[in-house]
Amino acid sequence: MSSPGLPTRALLPPDERGAEAAVQGLVSRLEEDIVLGYLHPRERLVEDALIERFAAKRYAVREALARLERLGLVERQPNRGAMVRALTPRDVEEIYAVRELLELAAARDVACRATAEDVQRVVDAQRQHDDAVGNSDPKSTFRANIYFHQAFFSACGNAELIGAINLYGQKAHAVRSFSIGTPGYLARSREEHWAIIDALKARDEQRLLTVCRDHIRVARDAYIDSYRHRFPSAPPS
Repeated sequence: MSSPGLPTRALLPPDERGAEAAVQGLVSRLEEDIVLGYLHPRERLVEDALIERFAAKRYAVREALARLERLGLVERQPNRGAMVRALTPRDVEEIYAVRELLELAAARDVACRATAEDVQRVVDAQRQHDDAVGNSDPKSTFRANIYFHQAFFSACGNAELIGAINLYGQKAHAVRSFSIGTPGYLARSREEHWAIIDALKARDEQRLLTVCRDHIRVARDAYIDSYRHRFPSAPPS
């Protein structure tokens, strides 16, 4: 998934394309680690360790961390450097309130605008997701899940809305790490994807919106419940 505001690689001079690919590769790898729970909230991201782990240049690591900070996945603190951002329940509620507004607006447009070819792309994307889940491949499942949602929302036909959905989807990556390892979560996600497809095929806008809304809220609720359990004395949002 490309991030809003980043240069398009094809438009860069040849000597800069490799550098951009290196940075974007680091962003993608660290996104995966955050979503899959390999990197935890408040875990430090030490430049030297990342340089060694990824055999990367320092400039690429620094630029990747800066991009992840702009996405809201990483934060920097004086004298402590970069770390995975720890979202509060209020942060999560605000991010997901915006996600819900954006994604339901797009879903309404998809319900009335999607062509037969659009629907088939969504079905094909979900079959890839099914395969990844069936193979117990977390990284492929993560990427296939993104591809499914991109295929679905692209049918709304509004490039600005699609870009905003992608941005807030990335902001929610740290939230997903608290649900993705929950028993039954991936099976439920797969079932909800097919329910979205069934509602789309039937042109049942109300059912489509209901399934999409419920689908969005699963990770939000899991994160907030976990946060309350870990920090029972934290003030309410």
